[in-house]
Amino acid sequence: MFSKVYFLPWIKISKLYNFLKTTGIFGQIKARSFLAIKIHFGEDGNMGHISPAYISPLVKIIKEKAAYPFLTDASTIYVGERSDAYHHLLIANKHGFTIEKCGCPVIIADGLRGSSEEKVEVNLKYFKTISVAKEIHDADSCIFLSHVKGHGIVGFGGALKNIGMGCGSKAGKYAMHHSSKPNMDTERCIGCGNCVNYCYQKALSIINAKIVMNKEKCAGCGQCVVNCPLKVFGLKWNEDSLTVQEKMVEYAAGILKTKKSSYISYINFLNNISKYCDCVSLSCNKAIMKDVGVVTGTDPVAVDQASYDLINKVFGGNFFKAIYPEINSTVQLEYAEKLGLGSRKYELIYYQ
Repeated sequence: MFSKVYFLPWIKISKLYNFLKTTGIFGQIKARSFLAIKIHFGEDGNMGHISPAYISPLVKIIKEKAAYPFLTDASTIYVGERSDAYHHLLIANKHGFTIEKCGCPVIIADGLRGSSEEKVEVNLKYFKTISVAKEIHDADSCIFLSHVKGHGIVGFGGALKNIGMGCGSKAGKYAMHHSSKPNMDTERCIGCGNCVNYCYQKALSIINAKIVMNKEKCAGCGQCVVNCPLKVFGLKWNEDSLTVQEKMVEYAAGILKTKKSSYISYINFLNNISKYCDCVSLSCNKAIMKDVGVVTGTDPVAVDQASYDLINKVFGGNFFKAIYPEINSTVQLEYAEKLGLGSRKYELIYYQ
């Protein structure tokens, strides 16, 4: 079965409101419903996240349906400005996600310290139950607004990652990352301590000018891998990435299960495409290929597959394999299709 996926080339981004309207996919939004727009506000200093300028056209459409939209995200498990609601809100405001610019408020989904959650039964391969950020669980409907880019553990970050990883509470994020504990080549280490600053679990310390890890404390978030300038840390990519991708998809399945009778849609932004997630604020996390466009639909698997294919087409090869040759980032698409979250087959409809 082919799912309909709608595509706006980036050259026509000024037509975003008209494009979203003409797709017709927002017609089922119910009046007086609380609608969560799940987005990533970008870590402090990150400039690749979706611009607030592109939020207001969507919010306008939602308000035309007399619904109540709000922007939301959940806390991180690494040290940064998004690890609690207080600082998360400050960063959202700093990056321009204000009521004045976007037309709706920001509500952090998992409470002050990331512990506000609801348990959802899934009974799948890795999880019997999952821990979902409460405000996303309680929302009447959702739109997942995702910035497509590379990712240091799963290779490709799109709608499925925004749902599964993005909507888990802190406990949920720990559970998904748990299998991705890194190995270390201490011969490379110069004792700079940069990794220690990013280790939320305080699993790393410097002893005799060399890094030491307490693997019992390690949550497997991968921040040490990304933030080490000398590549001291590494993962068993084929094993670890596969497991994290499948766990992430099981979380996505559970989250979408709670919305079965609700309105849900997906919008992927294929611009500012970088090697790393928007959680990374390093100067090296810059766009490494041209902007492609915006993809939307009601099937998350089809929307992600179309995004993956469009980027590869513009790149002239497999972009995600080029930046992460060790990772098979289509595992998430295969597993999501297997779990019935959608279809990898799609009909691409260009905006005229």
